[in-house]
Amino acid sequence: MVRIRVLVVDDHRIFAESLAAALAAEPDVDVSAAGSAPAAQRCLERAAADGRRYDVLLVDADLGAAAGAARVPVAAAALSNANRVPEPRLPEPGLHAVPADGHVPAPPADGIALVERARTDHPAMRTVVLAERDDARRAARALQAGASGWVAKDCSLSRLLAVMRGVLRDETHLPPALLTGVLRELTAARRHRTESERLVESLTPREQEVLRCMVAGLGRKAVAERLYLSPHTVRTHMQNVLGKLGVHSTLAAVALARRAGVGPADLAANAGA
Repeated sequence: MVRIRVLVVDDHRIFAESLAAALAAEPDVDVSAAGSAPAAQRCLERAAADGRRYDVLLVDADLGAAAGAARVPVAAAALSNANRVPEPRLPEPGLHAVPADGHVPAPPADGIALVERARTDHPAMRTVVLAERDDARRAARALQAGASGWVAKDCSLSRLLAVMRGVLRDETHLPPALLTGVLRELTAARRHRTESERLVESLTPREQEVLRCMVAGLGRKAVAERLYLSPHTVRTHMQNVLGKLGVHSTLAAVALARRAGVGPADLAANAGA
């Protein structure tokens, strides 16, 4: 029998342990639980080092958010022992926080950030996001980050198992009520990306270098040192970048650059004039 290795990531211990207990009752499932994104990263790295990689990551979309918010552990009583129980329901999460600065968090700070990190570090693993409610915008973000499924936390265990096994067959699973909204969001995201790419392409090669330095979080002095330019010249380039992109701040320029797929400058490499 081929066994499925699953990692449950949720910062509400009752939920994580309850879901892990329910999944462990399946004869072909090995399951572990982690209570935070950093703990999940450690589990994934350890498993990879041991040659026992996880097949499926189940991650709370609201991981790390609103630690003091009240939750109702619906499944706790039904799963107080390790015996198989009929169709337990999943408990509820809280609200989502999105980092707004120009830096990539390491380790990831929320569920969808963890999805993106997992896709980069463990591309063979499939990820399913567990969410409090149907939200087309966030579901679209999860798919863009690399998730293969989006499941409401009040779904049945049999539904979750079906999604897990489906994503391992390279299927994508969304609630039917979300399909139209997710397609609309993905179409809008593609349109915004195309416009952002057009604006970035209007920059000169030097301005694009400066933009990549901005994406890397470098200030004017650091950009000047890296590109062997005077601070005054860098200031002029930065002003030109903002003007051509039609934005009024470095933060807005970085956000637009990311939408266009512009990565940060390689800070380890030597800069040329």
